[in-house]
Amino acid sequence: MTNLQAGVTWARRGVAAAVITAVLAALPVLATTGTADAAAPDDGSDFPVSPAADPFYRPPNPIPAVAPGTILRSRPVTIRGLGLPMPVRAWQVLYRSTDAQGRPNAVSGTVGVLDDGRPLTGRPLVAYNVGSHGLGPTCAPSYLLRQGVEEEEGLMAGAISRGWAVMISDYEGSGTPGPHTYSSGLATGRAVLDGARAAQHLPELGLTSKSPVAIWGYSEGGLATTWAAELAPAYAPELDIVGAAAGGVPANLGNVARRIDGGPLSGFLLAAAVGLDRAYPRMRLDEILNADGKAAVAAVSTMCQWQWAMAYANRRIAEFTTVDDPLNLPRIRTILDENTLGRRNPGIPLHLYESTQDEFMPLADVRGLVATYCGYGLPVSYTEDSFSEHVSLAGQGAPAALAWLSDRFNGAAAPSSC
Repeated sequence: MTNLQAGVTWARRGVAAAVITAVLAALPVLATTGTADAAAPDDGSDFPVSPAADPFYRPPNPIPAVAPGTILRSRPVTIRGLGLPMPVRAWQVLYRSTDAQGRPNAVSGTVGVLDDGRPLTGRPLVAYNVGSHGLGPTCAPSYLLRQGVEEEEGLMAGAISRGWAVMISDYEGSGTPGPHTYSSGLATGRAVLDGARAAQHLPELGLTSKSPVAIWGYSEGGLATTWAAELAPAYAPELDIVGAAAGGVPANLGNVARRIDGGPLSGFLLAAAVGLDRAYPRMRLDEILNADGKAAVAAVSTMCQWQWAMAYANRRIAEFTTVDDPLNLPRIRTILDENTLGRRNPGIPLHLYESTQDEFMPLADVRGLVATYCGYGLPVSYTEDSFSEHVSLAGQGAPAALAWLSDRFNGAAAPSSC
């Protein structure tokens, strides 16, 4: 894929999201008492300031000794689409989670529900997980949703329009001081599960610990979803997770890295190196960077994905290091192995979908992950699509994913391709 093709692909995704957003924006804007930004005394502007300048995103120091998922602060906000307020009651939350080293951290996110006049209580919850957004604070979904420029808002709207409560985590280090720990399975999966807990703890939303939960995401969101599913039995056993739908899943980060190294998507590899180094101090990335590498890492640490995609396309990771094959260094190889999926049994129904033309994910890895989950005795619905590539399948696969999630909430027997 050329840079031009990549740009067209991202534009097509944005147009699709804009169409869906426009449809929702055309709905009558129902009463949204208490959702205006002016209700937040620490912001108060019609459109938000950058998270770096917004005290809401600043974690308390130290992090309070509270349980994971505890809300540290919250505020009502207005969600916009194409600049127009959406008929959604929404809140931003800052909640306690756990990083890849097992230490307490703070993660921000947004929870919303269609303002359809019905009681908020008794609704199921979807933890919707975004794909690659970036490492810097202005890439955070919670910030973009308030601006009305969140590119995945159309996909989120598919869940919100069904009356479900929807929780969108920013993940660790996005919104809150970063950089975002991009590609870290442990930190990201825990952020998703603790986001679901936080949504259940938000008094205004009316959810309880018994509210059914489903998890859904694509690309980095697919990583977040599958890691959350694998971690849940040990990390959040009290959550009633009825199923997880994930597409474009990076099952083996090492294989993804070698696939994209030196190609038009190589900026994502550089960003993942930064994210994993933040999550795992023992990676010691700085020790193997040359001068160009140090400059690139400093730049990427503040970028959103479209910026690094253009700035660092067709570069090899070895161009930035003092070693010929940094991916084969034992300490880096170990971290990549630790972030390989399939080593834990999620214990829930799964729906996985993948493009046979995916530019990022080796198809054999995804098929292997499906086989592993089938080997655990799980009902796994797996589909492959030959008329898409990585980005376009996010939209094309959404209707089937939503239908599958709806069936899980309704108690239907989960289908299986095993």
